[in-house]
Amino acid sequence: MNPLVMPDGAQGGRCALSVNVNKVALLRNTRHLGIPSVLKAAEACLLAGAQGITVHPRPDARHIRSSDVNELAELLKAWPHAEYNIEGNPTQNLMDFVREIRPHQVTFVPDSEDQFTSDHGWNLPADMDRLRPLIAECKQLGVRVSLFMDPLPEAMVHVAALGAERIELYTETYASTFGTPREAEVVAGFAATARAALAQGLGINAGHDLNRENLTRFLQEVPGVQEVSIGHALVADALELGYAETVREYQRSIQRAYIL
Repeated sequence: MNPLVMPDGAQGGRCALSVNVNKVALLRNTRHLGIPSVLKAAEACLLAGAQGITVHPRPDARHIRSSDVNELAELLKAWPHAEYNIEGNPTQNLMDFVREIRPHQVTFVPDSEDQFTSDHGWNLPADMDRLRPLIAECKQLGVRVSLFMDPLPEAMVHVAALGAERIELYTETYASTFGTPREAEVVAGFAATARAALAQGLGINAGHDLNRENLTRFLQEVPGVQEVSIGHALVADALELGYAETVREYQRSIQRAYIL
């Protein structure tokens, strides 16, 4: 059975692992055979110890489809301690899923409809007026709200003012400088943002280009990370290692961050 996970997604105070299954759906969609199965991938990851499942359904349905979102919601009913995180732009198709499914968490991402992948966070305070009523609606529905954010400490006060409960740190800049002379400078910016978020009472998630090699260092240096959402690298690893061993490898990477 799945391990006990604390209600906020963290297992015993540790960072939780949420598996983004978008790339499984992308591969499936190249043919009309229904394989690989998004549901089987999610279940295998949960069985191996993942604490959550993430999807990012885009308006063009180029990977995750509406049917996947609903089928995964049904699957997760059998995993009461695992979290369901739905990502997307709330001004596009995201809110319909939130209203119907009421996932544990919704992550607002400022993507355009034809954007290849997420590549920036919200611009605060400029985006506050359009986000405020959508965040309020999610909270009325009992859905935790996380905002996809660049590492900008000064923006955390605005996130808190909007009523969002968490941020998701957009970690591409960390991943692209990992192992280079700029790594220390870049990770320091993420750490400063995390401290600013914690000072505002916000929870902290992180994601984008995190992998088995760079994850431990990030968690060691950036305080308070409660959840990482990992898709592309994890699914790529699973092609070689299988879902179960890949999830166990990522959990080992997380565990190493807590060894003093």
